[in-house]
Amino acid sequence: MKSIHLLCTKTVETMKDIIQLFTQESTASTFVIIAIISILGILIGKIPVFKIKLGIAGVLFAGIFVGHLGAHINHDVLHFIKEFGLILFVYSIGIDIGPRFVASFRNNGITVNLLATSIVVLGFFIAVLLQYIFNLDVEVIAGILSGAVTNTPSLGAAQTVITEQIPNGVEHAPVAGMAYAVAYPFGIIGIILVMFILKYLFKISIQREIESYNKDVTGLSGAMHSVHVEVVNPNVIGKSIEFLRKMVDTEFVISRLKRNNEFIVPANTTIIQQGDIIYGVSTDDKYPKLEVTIGPVHKTGRVEITGNLTMRHVLVTNRAISGKTLQEIGLSEQFPANITRIFRAGTEMLPTSETTLEFGDTVRVVANRDSIDVVAKYLGNSQKSLSHPNLIPLFIGVLLGVILGSIPFFIPGLPAPAKLGLAGGPLIIALLLGHKGRIGSFDFYMTPSANLFIREMGIVLFLACVGLGSGAHFWETIIQGGYMWMLYGAIITFVPILIVGIVARMKRINFLTICGILAGAMTDPPALEFANSMAPVQAQATAYATVYPFTMFLRILSAQILVLVLL
Repeated sequence: MKSIHLLCTKTVETMKDIIQLFTQESTASTFVIIAIISILGILIGKIPVFKIKLGIAGVLFAGIFVGHLGAHINHDVLHFIKEFGLILFVYSIGIDIGPRFVASFRNNGITVNLLATSIVVLGFFIAVLLQYIFNLDVEVIAGILSGAVTNTPSLGAAQTVITEQIPNGVEHAPVAGMAYAVAYPFGIIGIILVMFILKYLFKISIQREIESYNKDVTGLSGAMHSVHVEVVNPNVIGKSIEFLRKMVDTEFVISRLKRNNEFIVPANTTIIQQGDIIYGVSTDDKYPKLEVTIGPVHKTGRVEITGNLTMRHVLVTNRAISGKTLQEIGLSEQFPANITRIFRAGTEMLPTSETTLEFGDTVRVVANRDSIDVVAKYLGNSQKSLSHPNLIPLFIGVLLGVILGSIPFFIPGLPAPAKLGLAGGPLIIALLLGHKGRIGSFDFYMTPSANLFIREMGIVLFLACVGLGSGAHFWETIIQGGYMWMLYGAIITFVPILIVGIVARMKRINFLTICGILAGAMTDPPALEFANSMAPVQAQATAYATVYPFTMFLRILSAQILVLVLL
């Protein structure tokens, strides 16, 4: 009986300890509540509503709900977790985009960034106008602006300035979070709605936009096929492979040559002979030109690699060649080898002389058996370089980012100095380090899986804390007139992107690229996900990545300027 009594007593004490996690303010209780919010929010984000999912934003609304119920939390711990999550989120974004950021300007990067900047500027001035007309509190309009453009780091930056510059700012900062949450839903819906309006207004055919994009990027349209071409045209017989490559660079990627029933990897100096069969990759629409230029074209039923030739998939981990074009690398000039395919971020690409190799690419190489290992070593092919966690470079980047974000700088006309803050500082440093790649023995590359984990963890922690801190007075605020905040947010969301979207299309920019610009300018992953669902090409993601870094910087800075201007 004593043992049973003792067991019951211990059980009761254990239950009391568990109950205290939800009824008393402590570090443990704060972590428990954030974990519950994260689980609920992620599940909510997976529920489709009219084929639209909230995604990670579901965590924000789960936090508001739990906060409304009166959860007991340690506010100091909550503040730390929020800021730490923000740092992880923006740093992972910068590291991911950094390697492509500079290269993205080689094509139409300036144009698309000007369009995205226009969206930011228009939204800023509309927010100022709304504040002037309706006499809104500065923390309210700052939160509405951040929510309307679905930019979480700008909310963090605005709340920091509010806390530092406004009397009793700690009490005012959660109001910005509430306004953010109210404006956020239409921030997502509004972008998607504008995409539909543009598609209807300009009578856009998605298939034609896909074909146009593929042609602009690769010079090819249609599906890629392995083909072989019989050399019968006397105008190319006696000419070099280099001569032929220049003639068909964007129509036909040469991989190997069959002569007297023997396969070889042709060098640029190899002379073409009658009866040669040239193997490579092309698309259906280029067959007529190839037949005129070289001879009859046949689809290769399977990849024919025999004799002294071999084929291997190789990882590009040599920083010295990362970011260079295939022409600059000159692989076929150095080795009896050719790159026939490039696989990047789940996308298969047909290489041309102007195609760049990026760190982390996988390439299909056809080469002589005795040289394939040398070629692989030249390209890098180090799985360790991709999988190593690189924790020291990570924390070096965070350290430098926090330091940079803490440095005040003066903008003429503002009553107080601005800072990049914990959102802008780590982002800028991460962009620079991601672009540089390596400094001495420190490699700042982060594997896609590790980057995604850190990014998702960071944004979940931040949104859970924002929602939890805003939830206590959320519904009360809505009832007392806060519902109008949603209307103000809708105006800030809708007007700039509709205007810029129309202008972009009138400038004959690809519709899929426009969708990426709009999603990137609003730093909105759910909108990008919806845009990607329209077509299986990289136009949307490329445009998104091109405008995202500079737009993120402008969003963070403009949120601070808005608060300082309206003080």
